Amino acid sequence: MRQLNGVYTQLFNKRHGRTGHLFQDRYKAILIQKDSHLLEVCRYVVLNPVRAKMVERPDDWKWSSYLATAGRVRSHPGLTTDWVLGQFNGKRGKAEQGYRQFASWGIGKPTIWTEVRGQTLLGEEGFVDRFVDHLKKYKDIPEIPRSQRYAERPSLEKLLNEKTARNKMKRNKAISEAVEKHGYRQREVADHLGLYFTSISRIMNAKK
Repeated sequence: MRQLNGVYTQLFNKRHGRTGHLFQDRYKAILIQKDSHLLEVCRYVVLNPVRAKMVERPDDWKWSSYLATAGRVRSHPGLTTDWVLGQFNGKRGKAEQGYRQFASWGIGKPTIWTEVRGQTLLGEEGFVDRFVDHLKKYKDIPEIPRSQRYAERPSLEKLLNEKTARNKMKRNKAISEAVEKHGYRQREVADHLGLYFTSISRIMNAKK
């Protein structure tokens, strides 16, 4: 995906006489537990233009798979809609109707990111625990975002709770653990505690 995005960006910039990045962030991949979770992801994708307030309805955005899946236009040869429609009905007409209703119900509702752990795992409780050892193998690969490499890490709220923050010795130890063991950036820790970045930096240097 990195190579594909890079080559596409180069061609796009050359064609339109521009330079710099084209895509806002790194490519992200999510490990999904069940078909029901995958269906939610499919809805999330086609509702992105609505959430961005670029259009009012997914029908108004012609650059996604929604119109073809909903039966509004002919499907592109490279687009497969059978699995998605098969989740609603065995008859195509009714399946398309069910899909349109399903997408409509998602407008204004919380997105999948409220349930995704570490921006990489979507599933029920206990699902993440099965992949902790697998995720640990990728903690030193810089191409993978930190939030994904440390998906199993405890939150800053848990590591640096109010009780810990009141005890300077315990707080400094927890700060060091958050940065060195769990991969939090010093800026993240500073913002969480309401401290200056330089204060966190001094604490970390004192540990060396």
